[in-house]
Amino acid sequence: MGIKRGTTLAAAAIVVVLAATACGPTDDKAADTTKPVGAAAAAQNDKAPAAADGAYGSDGGYGAAGGGSGAAPATDAKPAGQLAMASNDKVGPVLTDSAGFTLYRFDKDTAKPPKSNCDGDCEKTWPVVAAGDVTAAAGMDPALLGEVVRTDGSKQLTVGGWPAYRYSKDTKAGDLNGQGVGGVWFALAADGKKAAKGEAAEAAPPAAGGAAEADGKLSVAKDPKLGDHIVDGKGMTVYRFKPDTQWPMTSKCVGDCVAKWPVVAPLEKAKDKGIVEKNYTVLNRPDGQKQQSVDCWPVYTFTGDKKPGDVNGQGVGGTWYAVSPDGKLITVQ
Repeated sequence: MGIKRGTTLAAAAIVVVLAATACGPTDDKAADTTKPVGAAAAAQNDKAPAAADGAYGSDGGYGAAGGGSGAAPATDAKPAGQLAMASNDKVGPVLTDSAGFTLYRFDKDTAKPPKSNCDGDCEKTWPVVAAGDVTAAAGMDPALLGEVVRTDGSKQLTVGGWPAYRYSKDTKAGDLNGQGVGGVWFALAADGKKAAKGEAAEAAPPAAGGAAEADGKLSVAKDPKLGDHIVDGKGMTVYRFKPDTQWPMTSKCVGDCVAKWPVVAPLEKAKDKGIVEKNYTVLNRPDGQKQQSVDCWPVYTFTGDKKPGDVNGQGVGGTWYAVSPDGKLITVQ
């Protein structure tokens, strides 16, 4: 069906990526580990990706003069190209096409089996996204991309089984004018669900086992073997996942992994001056959760730690380690 499926660096892992202006590449991979007393963190830099050209609000675009009535039929529908995730304060991460235009789903359609029920005037207002030239967004499972054959014989992109559309009244990249229209149109999330914060929270694994929340602020604790290490507001040990990357800031812990290793919720600042707050940034995950990072490394707690001071997650699978005050891995067993 001509769909380009994005590759993943690990089987069954969804790559969660944030381009944060405070984070940047580092060439010294060996410096990421530390003995019980960590070294100072290095400054990082990053540039956000530039917006794509060819916006649908430009001349001849879906949002151009003439409104929905001039929208192209499905047979002339444009493919999505390189999909991306855009953060929105009201509804969380939303799926966009290569030009930055929001993609939507229709409640009157079905996902199992995929079927579009938007034709005629509906299709003029809500132009379909053609199947074919599409690549999964970073943080998105490419297996969720598919296609459905419409009544006119054309093929339409589906996400998680849901047919995808644009909105004719979105005139520029980032517009979200179709959200909630008629109570049946909603922006798409990376998994095909509705990109509403409530929906994202429902779909995300619940935080458990000491995830930092409410007034919890990171601080430094001492352990006889690990030395100084970061703990959350409840005194629970904070960990890093070795397969994660600092640049791009990436979490590869998703699904069942997050259920066992809950993400640390965003914090305003650390309690302890011993924590290096440079690049103390937040990762917007496609599952709707926001995750704290230390020196641009996503951090987690462990459900196997039952009380403050436990370090049962240390060295698990050779990939989970406690975190030094400067964000480095503490690899002491």
